Amino acid sequence: MKSIYMSVVVPVYNEEANLEALYTRLTKVLDGLGKTYEIVFVNDGSRDKTASILKGFLSRKADVRVVELSQNYGQHMAIMAGFSHMRGMYAVTLDADMQTPPEELPKVIEKTEQGHDYVGTFRLKRKDNWFRTYVSLLVNRVRSSVTNVSMRDHGCMLRAYHHTIVEHILTSRDRSTLVPVLAYTYAKNFTEVGMHHAPRENDTSKYTFYKLARMYFDLFTGFSLVPLQLFTFVGMVISFLSGLLVVYLLVRRFVLGAEAEGVFTLFAITFSLLSFIITGIGILGEYVGRTYQLLQDRPRFLIRHIWDKESVPKDQRKVSR
Repeated sequence: MKSIYMSVVVPVYNEEANLEALYTRLTKVLDGLGKTYEIVFVNDGSRDKTASILKGFLSRKADVRVVELSQNYGQHMAIMAGFSHMRGMYAVTLDADMQTPPEELPKVIEKTEQGHDYVGTFRLKRKDNWFRTYVSLLVNRVRSSVTNVSMRDHGCMLRAYHHTIVEHILTSRDRSTLVPVLAYTYAKNFTEVGMHHAPRENDTSKYTFYKLARMYFDLFTGFSLVPLQLFTFVGMVISFLSGLLVVYLLVRRFVLGAEAEGVFTLFAITFSLLSFIITGIGILGEYVGRTYQLLQDRPRFLIRHIWDKESVPKDQRKVSR
């Protein structure tokens, strides 16, 4: 039995404007739960004052640890880095932007007390712009159909994982970096609970359009063969239709003779087929690339330094909150 009930893992990237409020609100909630805990902040290659602010927390509480990564690896890799240095029976992940308020954390802990090894969450009323909201809704629905991962919202990061699931994630050689979805494949008693969603106050989302597209592509190719199977099926249909078109053109030529008309239509069909083929090659390349990464067996992330209470001189340690 682990002596610490939960390890709150918080990935941080350029969040200097939010950290003080996050620390104050989070510790207040955790102290009110009456359970043993630790907070593991993961500095994901921040370029602002995030690192110095996080180190300042070490002198204020003994149960804070800071994992500093060598560069920016992304939110989910940062979470894995935090998992690798946690000591709790449960890992609780939380975003530093506080769009999912720390005050919602007790809902997740209540579910762990009921015996669930993985507690997922979903945003009840999203406060993001309409485009991100509806794209996320669409992706969640398609994901449930394509990957057989049945959860309402994989993007809400306030979640709880039993340490056995965390160990499976860390020892897995799976190259997918989507922690909530990967954890689902190892869970035995999964449940979900609705979360209040707050508007972003101090900055903008760290997810650019490219990062979102990359994450969604990783989601579908990392957990399903459906993209390949779909292209195989569509390719067979196109081959059949192409055969019919060839027969039709041959019959037309013998009946009406040589014609110049229809050339542009044939060009349009040809370019459409080429586009389809190139897209298929790209999807195939994604799967081949995953195999290549597995063969390379490179580490998922590199840790530059780990800061804990032993890193702070004794005369600077405090117990204030």
